[in-house]
Amino acid sequence: MTIQQTWTDVVAAATLALKAGDPVLASAIERVGPCTLVPDPNLFEALVDAIISQQISIQAADAIMARLRALLPPGPLQAQPLVALAERQLQAAGLSSQKISYIRDLCARVLSGELDLQQIPALDDEAVIRALTAVRGIGRWTAEMILIFSLGRLDVWPVDDLGLAEGLRLLYALERRPTRKELLAFGERWRPYRTVATWYIWRTRRLSMQSNRAKTRIVSL
Repeated sequence: MTIQQTWTDVVAAATLALKAGDPVLASAIERVGPCTLVPDPNLFEALVDAIISQQISIQAADAIMARLRALLPPGPLQAQPLVALAERQLQAAGLSSQKISYIRDLCARVLSGELDLQQIPALDDEAVIRALTAVRGIGRWTAEMILIFSLGRLDVWPVDDLGLAEGLRLLYALERRPTRKELLAFGERWRPYRTVATWYIWRTRRLSMQSNRAKTRIVSL
């Protein structure tokens, strides 16, 4: 059995368990369809992308990453070629001075072995978060996104994520977004598959936003 098949089977089992345990989430799962989350194991690249993406749009982040790739050898991003780029080159690619300092700090830690990316997958979730948040510019939320999208951890519940809070409000028809404390309590029902629950809640919010945009276009015609 391949790694991909193993991940697919685990996510399918998690989805079935979530459907059986929560009728409201089950209805969202039916609307959204199968979970298509597939982790990308390139941890260094994910960290660089996370730094680039801070406080800018997805489109802007993608453009900066494309310009950055054009300055580097083909293939996955690596710390040594990246840290060798001059600051003016990084600025020309669209990076702010602050983000350049964050990326240089990441590269320095990786190259010195202080941050051993080969060992990160062997750590438990909280140990991963501690290791990653030692890097300048990497906070807990970013580390949690790495746990979900790079390491494929199944029980991540990012309570500081506004999309999660808004998605829960929509899914359960709440009058307001749940507080951080309420989110923590809410997530307990979905252990040990909170990552998959999070993914479906995010998708619920996305579907709602798409529906609202479609309605706006119809009204404007």
